[in-house]
Amino acid sequence: MISIKTFLTFKNQAEEAANFYTSVFPNSEITKITRYPDLGPQSPFVTGSVMTVEFTLDGREFVALNGGPSFTFSQGISIAVVCDTQAQLDEYWDKFVEAGGSPVACGWITDHFGVSWQIDPKVLVESISSPDPSVSAKAMEAMMGMVKIDSAKIEQALAH
Repeated sequence: MISIKTFLTFKNQAEEAANFYTSVFPNSEITKITRYPDLGPQSPFVTGSVMTVEFTLDGREFVALNGGPSFTFSQGISIAVVCDTQAQLDEYWDKFVEAGGSPVACGWITDHFGVSWQIDPKVLVESISSPDPSVSAKAMEAMMGMVKIDSAKIEQALAH
């Protein structure tokens, strides 16, 4: 059996990020921390400092690495969170904003570490992927006018 994990490379905030992410989502925990060994005097890493943090977010496996100053994130990759309820969406969104995240558009938010997230309600995800082009168009049109997604407004758009 293979294991597929999302691997996030931070400058030096791997442990801080893992602690934050596991505080946001239920059924989440840090499962392992590894530290840099002595790599000699030319090493850019401090011996004994955190190298990787393995963690789960609601059962999904991630690894955060402290890779040094050359690493940055872009919106070219994001982590999608599909929420069953608006209350759940609001809770996650608010936690990211309160921690310094920057809302972008269409349910996207960049957290204070630079990682892009999509916090979307199930109704949006399902309606956008509808085989009925009029349903997907209505959902897309409603979404395009939002920053944080409002499930009620998506449902209202679908009803008309």
